[in-house]
Amino acid sequence: MAPISHAKLPEAFVWPERERPAFAAGQPLNEPVIDLAGFLAGDEGSTQLAAELISSACRKHGFFQVINHGVDAELTSAALHHMDEFFRQPQHEKKRVRGFSDGHSHRFASKLPWKETLSFPFHASDPMLLLDHFQATMGHHSFSSGVVFKEYCESMTELSLKVSELLAISLGLERLSFRRFFEDSSSIMRCNYYPACEEPGLTLGTGPHCDPTSLTILHQDHVGGLEVFADGKWHLVSPTPGALVVNIGDTFMALTNGKYKSCLHRAVVKKESERRSLAFFLCPSKEKTVRPPEELVRRDGRRRAFPDFTWAALFDFTQKNYRADMNTLDAFSSWILN
Repeated sequence: MAPISHAKLPEAFVWPERERPAFAAGQPLNEPVIDLAGFLAGDEGSTQLAAELISSACRKHGFFQVINHGVDAELTSAALHHMDEFFRQPQHEKKRVRGFSDGHSHRFASKLPWKETLSFPFHASDPMLLLDHFQATMGHHSFSSGVVFKEYCESMTELSLKVSELLAISLGLERLSFRRFFEDSSSIMRCNYYPACEEPGLTLGTGPHCDPTSLTILHQDHVGGLEVFADGKWHLVSPTPGALVVNIGDTFMALTNGKYKSCLHRAVVKKESERRSLAFFLCPSKEKTVRPPEELVRRDGRRRAFPDFTWAALFDFTQKNYRADMNTLDAFSSWILN
């Protein structure tokens, strides 16, 4: 691979001292690892147990992991292989590709993340658009990569919809209520590459933030580096073989009227090891109105926590007006009300 390697860390990548990762490793997060085998097989007892575990985790910190999720391990390996092929290219070649970013340096001048990313859209209503996107941005030689990522995104979409059913059950709603909401989703796929860093204590691979999207399903490699904020401190999320990370984003927090927390997380980097992850962000179709089910609001007896909005409006806000952090949804709500 072609890492962003420097003998001395460039100033733009140095984070303020109060935001830097602590050298002492935090305690592992006591998050549930939920076995989906029984749920996927239609077992009612397993489904209820999974829903209860999810409800508890989402009220606390918005984070859990799933195993026996049905995603083909060979497909994940193929996606990682094609991701590696892309990031091995020379820097000038990668910079030609729409969706590539080296530390968001095209948008920001300070507190840059120590990573490279490749992002692209995935429309559940027309998966073939992804093949067109790959060939338009990377040329005909990228066709095989496009095929692999199309299959991976289709698999992630189906898993996301299954998880949305469990989330509905956990909230006491009709099982398919969120699945119907997301069936015509316009989601985002992101490949993350975190190079080894000579001074990892001065920077972050990803700064503290809540995802503005709905659900994130993440495959992290064996290296580790993901941290979640809970109970007033940062906790390590150790990689679990075969597991996928799931976290709640701002849009889904709004759909629950604030009942479920958007997960505050960050990524640290290593001195000796590079790290990779595959992140799939489930999002509703861009013009669909985001509002919590009336049944949920009525039953809880609480005022609306957030105004109605569209995913298109929130996405544009994070691209043009605001750098996503732990306060994005509150800032966005104030912005659209004023």
